[in-house]
Amino acid sequence: MRVLISDKFEQSGLDRLKQIGCEVLYQPGTKDDALVQAVAQTNPDVLVVRSTKVPEAVLAAGPLKLVVRAGAGYNTIDVAAASRRGIYVSNCPGKNSVAVAELAFGLILALDRRIADNVISLRAGKWNKAEFSKARGLYGRTLGLIGLGQIGREMVPRARAFGMPVIAWSRSQAPDTPGYRATPQEVAADADIVSVHVALNAQTRGLIGEAFFAAMRPGSYFINTSRAEVVDQAALARAIREKKIRAGLDVFAAEPSGGAGEFTDDIAKLDAVYGTHHIGASTDQAQEAIAAETVRIIQTFQETSKVPNVVNLARVTPAVCALIVRHLDRPGVLARVLDVISEAHINVQEMENIIFEGAEAAVARIHLETEPGPEVMAKVRAASKEILEAKVAQIPELRS
Repeated sequence: MRVLISDKFEQSGLDRLKQIGCEVLYQPGTKDDALVQAVAQTNPDVLVVRSTKVPEAVLAAGPLKLVVRAGAGYNTIDVAAASRRGIYVSNCPGKNSVAVAELAFGLILALDRRIADNVISLRAGKWNKAEFSKARGLYGRTLGLIGLGQIGREMVPRARAFGMPVIAWSRSQAPDTPGYRATPQEVAADADIVSVHVALNAQTRGLIGEAFFAAMRPGSYFINTSRAEVVDQAALARAIREKKIRAGLDVFAAEPSGGAGEFTDDIAKLDAVYGTHHIGASTDQAQEAIAAETVRIIQTFQETSKVPNVVNLARVTPAVCALIVRHLDRPGVLARVLDVISEAHINVQEMENIIFEGAEAAVARIHLETEPGPEVMAKVRAASKEILEAKVAQIPELRS
């Protein structure tokens, strides 16, 4: 299996991929048109990326079967285009949770003690203890979490270690959870510090907007280490100016593609903003864990054709029924059944064939987009003498 890696990747992962028999093409920094050309010229089976964008042009350039995001978020990949082309998209959720939580708390501490400003002043040869002694402290301050996925959950014990009460909102949170708030705005209103930890999707894009910042307490802190698109950046900038909100941001709307480049996002120039270079997952521990998970995904795909952590399989298909065929395990039986279905112009959505012990008999479940009528079923039963039984079951019956 040929694997093209277009971003920086741990040496341990490269070595392991070679050990399992993969041909590894390591080309960090390859992006945009150069990535299209690389896929076209090398014909990889698998593409591994971190921050590099994967548009449809890349997916169409060669015989890709799998794209692995060596990290959690996959908004830089055109998942819809991959789905249209039958290309799996997979990610490595949870492997960087501790690293991101550590950075989020680093930003909270840095904002409260104005650590970056301290450093800048000292490097400029200035001593100003009177100015930098002004800090609120974290003990007893309420931390509000937007999102309680793996990263959000990692924030909770760290907050408690600092003596901070925690409140939270999450779409998956049970209403009776201690600290539960019904809306993000309620978290904003009740917290001294808000930290955002949600994945980017259609429901969360622009989740944090005018109403949220209007609810925040004047002078409170806002942390975003998730995705820039979750936040209305113009609304955040107004809150910084008008409500004296201080912000710690690891993600920005105008980030360069790849690891380096010009950066001109105006919000990072505001005095009340402490910014980092989208480095939430960038610890040695996290990258080693992500590399190991990436290798596991590729090895599983190589050995079984199944993809762990796949993000673009349909949860619900257009199938309305399942054709269940109990048959002797002989060559050509299912081929004849599929011929009958094809002649009836019925589309197959999914299918599996389960073999019984001894490999003498099997049961095939073929999910169909249209229910076969009595005439088609008669042809199915007559398709082979090895067919023991054929019947139709409705999809709801199979799921119950």
